[in-house]
Amino acid sequence: MTANELVWRIAGGSGDGIDSTSQNFTKALMRAGLHVFTHRHYPSRIRGGHTYVEVRARDEPTKSRGDGYNFLLSLGDSFARNPKEEAYYGKEEVKPLTENLDDLREGGIIVYDSGLLDDEDLPDDFDERAEANDWHVYPLDLRAIAKEHGREVMRNTAGVGATAALLDLDLSYFDELMQEGMPEEVYEANYEVLTDAYEQVAAMDHDHDIVVPENDHESDQVLLSGSNAIAYGALDEGCRFIAGYPMTPWTEVFTLMSQHLPDFGGVAEQVEDEIAAATLAIGASHAGVKAMSGSSGGGFALMSEPLGLAEMTETPIVLVEAARAGLSTGMPTKPEQGDLEHVLYTSQGDSNRVVFAPGNVQEAYTQTRKAFQIAYGYHIPAIVLYDQKLSGELRNVDAAFFDEEPTPDLGATLTEEELEEAAHHASGKFQRFRHDPENGVSPRSIPGQRGGRFLASGNEHTPEGHISEDPENRVAQMDRRLRKMEHIREELDSETSHQTLHGPEDATYGVMTYGSQQGTVEEAVDRLRDAGHDVKALGVSDMMPFPEAELTEFLESVDRCLVVEMNTSEQFRGLVQKELGRFGPKMASLLKYNGNPFEPAEIVEGFEATITDGSFERTTARFQPAAGD
Repeated sequence: MTANELVWRIAGGSGDGIDSTSQNFTKALMRAGLHVFTHRHYPSRIRGGHTYVEVRARDEPTKSRGDGYNFLLSLGDSFARNPKEEAYYGKEEVKPLTENLDDLREGGIIVYDSGLLDDEDLPDDFDERAEANDWHVYPLDLRAIAKEHGREVMRNTAGVGATAALLDLDLSYFDELMQEGMPEEVYEANYEVLTDAYEQVAAMDHDHDIVVPENDHESDQVLLSGSNAIAYGALDEGCRFIAGYPMTPWTEVFTLMSQHLPDFGGVAEQVEDEIAAATLAIGASHAGVKAMSGSSGGGFALMSEPLGLAEMTETPIVLVEAARAGLSTGMPTKPEQGDLEHVLYTSQGDSNRVVFAPGNVQEAYTQTRKAFQIAYGYHIPAIVLYDQKLSGELRNVDAAFFDEEPTPDLGATLTEEELEEAAHHASGKFQRFRHDPENGVSPRSIPGQRGGRFLASGNEHTPEGHISEDPENRVAQMDRRLRKMEHIREELDSETSHQTLHGPEDATYGVMTYGSQQGTVEEAVDRLRDAGHDVKALGVSDMMPFPEAELTEFLESVDRCLVVEMNTSEQFRGLVQKELGRFGPKMASLLKYNGNPFEPAEIVEGFEATITDGSFERTTARFQPAAGD
């Protein structure tokens, strides 16, 4: 926990505008010069059900959600299914208040909408808990303020005005955002709501100790999520076709691509299911356009057969898999990292593909671009694996980071002039799948090119594509396809690493993770080092082909290593032990799978309990759901 920060949580029901309000609040803080990071928690319902967004703001770069929070704006759930206490799911109207109290820090602030919640709605022990924790409670009829100047839906704006008054925030940033995003009539009503709430709260007595830090950005900032970064990386790398079917949380990438592709002369298609989506994207790629598709766990399972088809026909394709809590439908809107083995190994036979698991917004952008480069350079499927956490969390990033040139070329393809000199079968067919390329890549033609005709079959095939079960041809084709992986690994090793080392190279202990937990692990390591622990971290993004040399160097350099991941079955640790089994005795696991991502303090606690208390074994520590999660 750090004192010099604001962690503001706005809570209400799905449909109450929690997400849009939090985004504007986050933008205002970013424009005020602060570093920001958001965390979303929402139910699998269109309307109603407790949802919240945390906005963490500091005067230094922020990589993670915080430990708990210190300001609650509780709007109540205006779409509650059943307001009665004895209802099966409880009294939902009050849950945005009651289910958030366990995580509120001592000395924190609570603003709740007394227009929706009466005193009798509050828990019996609410006043007692508030006094014991030194909470500063401000009931305010946000609904009445909103109705006086406009409509009830504007009570979110009233809540922001109350927040600004309590924290002495400059209203001009909120005013600017409202003017940018609202028609004049709507803006005028919202501005009156904002200022009325601000003035009412400013006139109250408040003696809390929460201070919003001050800072200035040295360069222009943009506010992006992992979904933004994946979509923008695909566009900059020349992707001009996407096919998909909505499924949380992959839908965000699909929506962004669908919105922007027409501006680039591209095409987006929503189809009837995920099998159609993947095969349509494969067809588009075969026809000569950079194409992508994707889904979340259950939808990606349906793409298993098309994925194998792309591998066998050597059709380049980029897929994204947005993991969420399983099994089956599981918890559709909650983060988990339980799909790693699914993504690595799904499909029939000795399949091979490239899998990247970016750990932050910048990595999501660069590794999506790299996925297209590898896919189209080596004629192999490339998968970007992320999760609901990275998908939806927002953070500020230097705008200059994205000033990179677009790359529209199709990779290893031949011109008609080159096809004239290429090997052909006696029948005239182009030998698309030759046995002999050193790096495994037999350049392809594009349909319609003179001299480029070949067969693309899901069966094993001869160099020109005819179905073949000849043993010698089978071995030659399998060996050639596998050679691609060796050369891809060599290419990745020769470039800037996708693995992120944090801390001194000579540290005694290690913490290792993959994907979206990277920033949280890094903050935890900083705290551990401040407490005197000699520790470093490694965030791993290359899942396949496995970065053997880099992980060997890291694991050889430490005495013990804690592996942090969000699943029950230690899938990342299992992958490491599969590839580097001799390091198994050095590793212990820290797991969390209750639907919420790690907080830094949990990793600090897990490290101290597992690694440095003298009782290290190859054990697994599991964080159980806390009350209110």
